[in-house]
Amino acid sequence: MDSIWSYVRDQDPTFWVALTPALLICAAVYVRSPTSNYIFDEQEALLANPYVNAQGLKFLDAVRRDFWGLSADRSIGSYRPLPNFLWRALWHVSKQPFLHHWVNVIGHAVNASLLATFAFSMTRSRRAGWLAGACFALSAVITEAVTGVVGIADVLGGLGVLLALVALSLPLALMPFAVFLGLSFGLFSKESAIVGVPLVAWAALVSAPLLHRRPLRFVRAALALVAASAALVGYTEFRRHFFPVTLPSELSAALPQGTALPRRALHTFLRWFQQPVLPSDPINNPLVKADMPHRVAGGLRVFARGLGQVLFPWNLAGDYSYKQEPIPSRLLFPESVIGGLAMLLLPVVGLFAWLGSLFREWRLRHSGLLRSERVGFLPTLALAALWIPLAYFPHSNLAVLLPTVRAERFWYLPIVGSSLLLGLTFHRLLGLRYGSRIVLAFFAMQAIRARVHAIDYTNDLMFWDATRKASPNSAKAQLNYSVMVGARGQLEQRLEANRRALELAPDWPMANVYYGDTLCRMHQPDAAFKHYVTGFELAPNDPNLVALGLQCLWDQNAVESRKSELLEIASRHPGSWLSLLATELVYYGKENGGVQAKYRPRSYNEGPKSE
Repeated sequence: MDSIWSYVRDQDPTFWVALTPALLICAAVYVRSPTSNYIFDEQEALLANPYVNAQGLKFLDAVRRDFWGLSADRSIGSYRPLPNFLWRALWHVSKQPFLHHWVNVIGHAVNASLLATFAFSMTRSRRAGWLAGACFALSAVITEAVTGVVGIADVLGGLGVLLALVALSLPLALMPFAVFLGLSFGLFSKESAIVGVPLVAWAALVSAPLLHRRPLRFVRAALALVAASAALVGYTEFRRHFFPVTLPSELSAALPQGTALPRRALHTFLRWFQQPVLPSDPINNPLVKADMPHRVAGGLRVFARGLGQVLFPWNLAGDYSYKQEPIPSRLLFPESVIGGLAMLLLPVVGLFAWLGSLFREWRLRHSGLLRSERVGFLPTLALAALWIPLAYFPHSNLAVLLPTVRAERFWYLPIVGSSLLLGLTFHRLLGLRYGSRIVLAFFAMQAIRARVHAIDYTNDLMFWDATRKASPNSAKAQLNYSVMVGARGQLEQRLEANRRALELAPDWPMANVYYGDTLCRMHQPDAAFKHYVTGFELAPNDPNLVALGLQCLWDQNAVESRKSELLEIASRHPGSWLSLLATELVYYGKENGGVQAKYRPRSYNEGPKSE
């Protein structure tokens, strides 16, 4: 303990000094079991990714594929070639997710070291730098991004933004080029790095007097903004060239006359940015069915709950979908008010902190204390307070609807700001009585909660069991748990979890079909049929669900007696997958052994299907 204390007490948290303890901490807290299998999105991102698996695709073809290895005409959004390049390279070393997630662990340690270095440069306080880096390294709310393989996009995106941030300390002639390269790296890792454009410029403005003898704050801010904007333009034009997509109808159509200027500006930007179309599923994001006021209230509620998890991560879950985060029944309630105040007031606090720093700088300009550690606190507060809401805004569902209503990995970039803010706060607390106990209790809580959540990634069954307990009102969590327990032959438990999912989301096609499928596998095709029919008619153009149910009916010899019913159902949905597959099953079932093999859904832990 004496050696650890002296290491921190006697050395500045420069990058290489901070990296070793960061690596040790991240490995101790976030590393998952070596026997772990593919969990949640890792099935699609790695195992079923045709690019990662090299299914007739060249190494450089990542620039023509989305995050899941799909071509532009089949994309479900998320253009992120850099993670795919890394996955493809590591796939030849090992196909086990344990190796792939180590990239996240190491990357997170690098990011924590970069933040500690930047905080030290800003505050001129060794203690504040170490504390900010520790807050970031141990933030339990981002365990999903560090421990889950798919979180590589968040970690690499954060790395790009932090590299651009640290580049602000370079000489004026080099800084814009380094900002451009850093932010480009972030954008090609994850689209949310777009927040780096205004944030890096703001950081250049507030940090210039602390990082340089000749501040030239407005020149540096302007050059940082130009460089960051150039990175965004370069990324967007590159993606539009190599990954062209069809604009959704709401963007391709012109706005009505009289539309407010902010709305028109956002519409124009989104038309140019051409974000690949994102899935719109009310189960994953119930806010897609909300009107604008209730959507804002729901988004602010999620923001408030996320802020709570940053400080007190008592409950962490891998999923928060319907009904865990439903459309709010009213507009004003405590969480929407707290979220709204935080979203609006934090930037105001940041602005006033910067103005206060200007006043203090003016007072101390001739005293020789301009670069003392006291001067750095207000600019750091100015950066942190603005950083938190602005970094979270793309994930807030306020401007653009996302496929997911809430996810802990969305906090990876906002945690940069909260870590700076907590680093300043803890620095002050350590000078007070009992302050050290409060700080130690905070870090102990974060480390324990992060470690416990990382253990959830031991295997897919444990993950979804923990998720359904943490989010008991999530139909998706209940259903996924049923799949995992059913894959292990425990059909009674699968039926119970299926039933809970169906109770939570009775109009969800998947809940109906999977409940029927469980009954079918329990050799109760008569009881299963009505649930199959309900699910089929709710989603007649979902070939995976239709094929899943029809194949089980065939395997249970339950098709012959229901030919007329299947043909009648097919006739009610002409031109649909339901019509095609049900008709084929009736007339060619014996020849095909049920549903044609090419239409059957991919089995669990199965590689990609041919395109």
